[in-house]
Amino acid sequence: MRIGVMIEGQEAITWDRWFHILDVAERLGYDSLWRSDHLFSVMGLSQRPTLALWPSLTAVGLKSQRLEFGQLVSPTTFRNPVMLAKEAVALDHLSGGRYWLGLGAGWNEREHAAFGFDLPPLKDRMDRLEEALEVITLLWTGEPVSYAGRFFHLRDAQMQPTPLEQGGGGVPLIIGGSGEKRLLSLVARFAGEWNCTVMPTERYAHKAQVLDQHCERVGRDPRTIARSIMMGHIVGRDQRELEQRANWLKNFLPALKDRTPEEILQSRREGGSLVGTPDEVVAQLQQLTQLGVSRVMLQTFNLEDDAELDLIAQEVMPKV
Repeated sequence: MRIGVMIEGQEAITWDRWFHILDVAERLGYDSLWRSDHLFSVMGLSQRPTLALWPSLTAVGLKSQRLEFGQLVSPTTFRNPVMLAKEAVALDHLSGGRYWLGLGAGWNEREHAAFGFDLPPLKDRMDRLEEALEVITLLWTGEPVSYAGRFFHLRDAQMQPTPLEQGGGGVPLIIGGSGEKRLLSLVARFAGEWNCTVMPTERYAHKAQVLDQHCERVGRDPRTIARSIMMGHIVGRDQRELEQRANWLKNFLPALKDRTPEEILQSRREGGSLVGTPDEVVAQLQQLTQLGVSRVMLQTFNLEDDAELDLIAQEVMPKV
């Protein structure tokens, strides 16, 4: 089990905070550093600073020595695939192959409306995502490409340089979502890693089985696709520490403002977040490993609480 840190880049993230969490993740031995791709707070707090995507990812490639990194995930509703392909190769070369391009279909209606982007019906979004994946992977071949799709068009387009792992299919792709009919079929065709948010064990096992079936249909070994989950966490040495961290979360997340710390801990535990002492969290992660999950991205809001990430690094990671 690999464990990374995931930051909501639109929820009061500044350069100082980003550099701090980058240094913490590197120093404590986390596997990777991830961030979301939104244009402003998805919690409705538009006054919160948002750190632009590409400069922040470039900083990881420059400042870290070993961290894998990427976004979870860029919506193809407002990210053009030609630019995604070009930016991805630049980060691939800059980092020596540590960058993952994360893609999804888009979902936040308020964000799209605020910034003038269409949010089509789900079928159209999935069609657009499929075309974007085709355009990106074709451009990565380095050959002249002509493409006539519903959303995107190329005519003798050629992109140089190509990804470092040209023979391996290009920059590694991570696709986020869990739709069984379309999304997981695209994972089977294109992705090196499938990412989803936390869900009940039985539901996840079913989704993983559906992905395996899609792989069989396209002639791909499902073992070539890594499986990861992005999940929240409240970890403490004892109940007092757990309640302190739950109380901080209450003040940060508007949806929790009327909850007691005890209620927050219970609801988060029931929702599948990592909640409890290190030994309890180890047991949760071992269960995920049995389901085939090979990486967990810890959705981290409090960038000033180094002690929690240190606790996980010292007392959880060595056991999983």
